[in-house]
Amino acid sequence: MRHLLFLAALAIPFPAGAEPSVERGEYLVQGPAACGNCHTPQGPDGLDLSNEFGGFMVEKNEMFEAWAPNITPGGRVAEWSDAELARAIREGIRPDGSVIGPPMPMLLYRGLSDDDLASIVLYLRTVAPSDMTTPASTYNIPLPPAYGPPIDSVTAPERGVSVEYGAYLAGPVAHCMECHSTPGPMGPMFETHLGAGGFAFHGPWGTSVSSNLTTHSDGLAGREDDELRKMITTGMRPDGSPMMPPMAYAYYARMTPEDLDAILLYLRHLPPLPDPE
Repeated sequence: MRHLLFLAALAIPFPAGAEPSVERGEYLVQGPAACGNCHTPQGPDGLDLSNEFGGFMVEKNEMFEAWAPNITPGGRVAEWSDAELARAIREGIRPDGSVIGPPMPMLLYRGLSDDDLASIVLYLRTVAPSDMTTPASTYNIPLPPAYGPPIDSVTAPERGVSVEYGAYLAGPVAHCMECHSTPGPMGPMFETHLGAGGFAFHGPWGTSVSSNLTTHSDGLAGREDDELRKMITTGMRPDGSPMMPPMAYAYYARMTPEDLDAILLYLRHLPPLPDPE
């Protein structure tokens, strides 16, 4: 009954084949959305799938120590309604009114469509429960009271190999642009440095810096699409050298060829920007 009420609350005229489903949620969570890449514990050798979605410290720097919590039915989200979990994902507001901080890509998740959001929640309710607990995240920076006004309804572009759908996948779904846009004092500088790279990530692997995804010569101008497909889905450069975490190569390998092509088409339309200084 709870699921039915949740779906009714997000009711919009879905296009054919776009109704919320556990299957769609599984594809998104285990594929382009790559939720487990942050919410599953990992070490130098990769993800600990015995505690999938059980929680992980995703970033520690001078501004914050951020923990991605347990999002399985064994975690505290089990006490939340589906609508409350959906609001936390898309608006960054927990049931108690507290705000979820970075690096959760809230400005992009606000663009998740109603049907995809509902599908993600439906699937998360089916995953194996974990009893892992994580500390609360701590911030030395002020968090906003909200990331914007309450969201009524969002409709995704029509699925297909198009710039518009590629932007939806690279933005709200896979949040490529969150990690690959240059960070500023208030987060990624989407307005001025969209896709220019320069975001540093710290973890068991050491420190990695996101690359430039724009059409500039510092970015993807010299790369063939087949090279990019291999890099995104395997983490291997054309010369055979491995790329570093935390990019979710194993999850992106599960994307459909059409979705991957849509993302590449979108990236090929990004304005050229040099690497940040």
